[in-house]
Amino acid sequence: MRVSSAVLLVDDDTTGRRVAARHLRHAGLEVDEARDGAEALAAFEADRHAVVVTDLKMPGVDGLELLRTLKQRSPDTPVILMTAFGDISLAVTATQEGAWDFIEKPFSRDRMEITLRRALETATLRRQNAALAGVERPIVGHSAAMQAVIELVDRVATSEAPVLVTGESGVGKELVARRLHARSRRGRGPFVGINCAAIPAELLEAELFGHERGAFTGAERAREGRFRRANGGTLFLDEVGELTAPVQAKLLRVLQESQVDPVGADASEGIDVRVVAATNRDIERRVEAGDFREDLYYRLNVLRVHVPPLRERLDDVVPLARVFLAESRPDLRLPEDLAAALRARPWRGNVRELRNVCERLAILAPGREARLADLPVDRLTGPTRAWIEQLPAGVGLMDLEAMIIRQVLDRCDWNVAEASRRLQVPRHILVYRIEKFGLQRG
Repeated sequence: MRVSSAVLLVDDDTTGRRVAARHLRHAGLEVDEARDGAEALAAFEADRHAVVVTDLKMPGVDGLELLRTLKQRSPDTPVILMTAFGDISLAVTATQEGAWDFIEKPFSRDRMEITLRRALETATLRRQNAALAGVERPIVGHSAAMQAVIELVDRVATSEAPVLVTGESGVGKELVARRLHARSRRGRGPFVGINCAAIPAELLEAELFGHERGAFTGAERAREGRFRRANGGTLFLDEVGELTAPVQAKLLRVLQESQVDPVGADASEGIDVRVVAATNRDIERRVEAGDFREDLYYRLNVLRVHVPPLRERLDDVVPLARVFLAESRPDLRLPEDLAAALRARPWRGNVRELRNVCERLAILAPGREARLADLPVDRLTGPTRAWIEQLPAGVGLMDLEAMIIRQVLDRCDWNVAEASRRLQVPRHILVYRIEKFGLQRG
C-alpha cells in the first residue's frame, strides 16, 4: 500500500486553484489538482490523498456531493470545504455530514496551511492507529487488474453487507478481507479469522459458535466461539466452501437472525458481526452439485471481490519481489536478469509461491545482490507437464484433485498417513476429501 501525504485540491476557479496550489507547494506540500467534483472522484486515491480540500459550490458534482461520496469510499480521509461568506449554513450541514473543517473565502495563506497541516496530522494518526491495530496489511498492486480490485474493496468496505472473496490459493484473499475490515466502520472492532478447512468437521461447529461447559465429552470449560469473539467487528471465514452440511445450515441461521446458538446452551445470543467469506473453489459448481446450500451462497455472495491470479497481473511480480526481498534483506538488490526471469515464470502458487522463492533468494545470496543462479527450477517440467497435456478435455478441478489423491493413495498402498505426508495436507483433511469424492481401494 502506498502511503502519501498528498493533498487533492478541487476548485472550478482555475486561477484561484492554481494560486492556492502554488502556495501549498511552496510550503512543502504535495498537491494534485481537480477542476470539479467529477474529476476529483476520478483522481482520488485513498492511499495517495491524505486530505481533500474542495470548493463547496461547483457545477455538476458539488462539494457536498463530493464529500458524501468520499466518506463512503474512504471514511477516514479528512475533507475540508472552502466556502463563500453566505454559505455558512451549508458548511455547518457539511460538517454534520462528516466534513473535517471549512475555510471561508477569501482566506489567508497561513489559515489554509495551518488547517491543512492539522488535517494531515489527523490522517497520519488514523493510519498509525490502524497499523498498530495489526489488522491491515499492505496490498502491493501496481497492475491495472489489482488497482481495480483495491478500488472495489475500498468502495465495498463502507457497506455492512457480507462479502465473498474468490480467487486461487495464494493470491492474497486474507489481505483483501483485512483491508475490508480496516477501511470499514468496524475498523476499531475485532478482526477474527478462521480457516474452515483446517479444523476437523466435528470440532468446527463449537469453534465457530462456541459451547458451554460439559456440552460434549472433553468440553471441560466453555468456549466463546469465533462469532462471539468477533462481535462488533468482522469474521473472516476462509475456505468457506469446505463447510459440512450441518454447519452450513447453522451458519445460514446466524446470518439470517444475527444470533448464535452455542453448543449446549439453553438460549440464543445476539451478535453484531460482518461476515467476509473466501474460497478458492468453484462455489457455483458446488451449489449445482448440491454440496453447498444455494440459500447460504446467496447470503454470502451479496458483494463479491475476485482476486486475479498472479499470472494475469505480471506487472505486480517485480514490485512484490522487491517487497519480499526487503523483508528478509533490506540491503538486497534485485538485478534486471533476475527480474526478467521472475516475470517469465507461471506462478501457479501465486503470491505465496513468489514469497517463498524470494525468501530462498535472500538466504542464498552471498552479497548485496540476489542471484539468478539461486532461482529454483520450475517444477512443472518433464513427466509432470506431459501428464497434464495428456488430460482429456473438460476435466474439472475437482476431477483432477480426485485423480491425484487416488494416484498418491495407490502408490502408498492406501496408507492415509503416508499419503497425507506426501500431499502435504493434514490427515483429517485428506480423510474428508476421500469421503467427499467417494474414493475406495480397488
